[in-house]
Amino acid sequence: MKIGFIGLGNMGGPMAANLVAAGHEVTGFDLAAPMPEGVTKADTAAEAAKGAEVVITMLPNGKILRAVADEIVPAMDKGALFADCSTVDVESARAVADQAMEAGLLAIDAPVSGGITGAANGTLTFMAGGSEEAFDKVKPLLDIMGQKAVHCGPSGNGQAAKICNNMILGATMIVTCEAFALADKLGLDRQAMFDVVSTSSGYSWTMNAYTPAPGIGATSPADNGYKPGFASELMLKDLRLAMQAAEAADADTPMGEAAMKLYAQFVENEGGEGTDFSAMLPRFEKRGRG
Repeated sequence: MKIGFIGLGNMGGPMAANLVAAGHEVTGFDLAAPMPEGVTKADTAAEAAKGAEVVITMLPNGKILRAVADEIVPAMDKGALFADCSTVDVESARAVADQAMEAGLLAIDAPVSGGITGAANGTLTFMAGGSEEAFDKVKPLLDIMGQKAVHCGPSGNGQAAKICNNMILGATMIVTCEAFALADKLGLDRQAMFDVVSTSSGYSWTMNAYTPAPGIGATSPADNGYKPGFASELMLKDLRLAMQAAEAADADTPMGEAAMKLYAQFVENEGGEGTDFSAMLPRFEKRGRG
């Protein structure tokens, strides 16, 4: 299949490389990132999109997505598929899908979970919003780049699923880190706490699969100096998207809002930028109640 791929950074680059390895013809465009091996370089986004059966985007935010859509939608052949794998606001996802469909294209928003490691290993999870026809067309490609793809409903629902998931993830990571810091101050051994919680009602993905305490439980960024698998500033971005959506939908989300404010404080005022989102643990270790 002929594929255009726009946005070849830490996530998009390995995703495109996996498509090439599976035998697809990929033409890529990025303002700064190098082309993965086997990807043909285009000089513009429109050039990457021209003649492609599927165009995949992996972009930083909704504003950039809208700008790229303005450039590539007119260049795409009618009946081609525009698949956006960025994490953006629901409003932008739906606006771009409407723009694509009005131009005679198929459209799907398919944000991912799994981070840089998942992108490299082809083990991402995709949350897809769009028509059944669009999902069926893109699913063979999602199956190359990931281990699971879930059709979540109409356009925008992929983004809705992503931000709901990451609102849970952010809040759960905070309380997991709080619990380890509290255990320290109560004189409870971390390994003992993990052995209890990981097999009890406190079980969670952040405790069992992404343990924020070095040397305890699953191997995670905590065992690598909190170098990011999923950066704190990206968690903050997703929590802000969740709160933006909650405001638009008139949804009461006090825990999500509290998590957003804590990550904002951590990233913007406490040196958390560039660290993994589990680096909340050393943050709490240093703090008292004041």
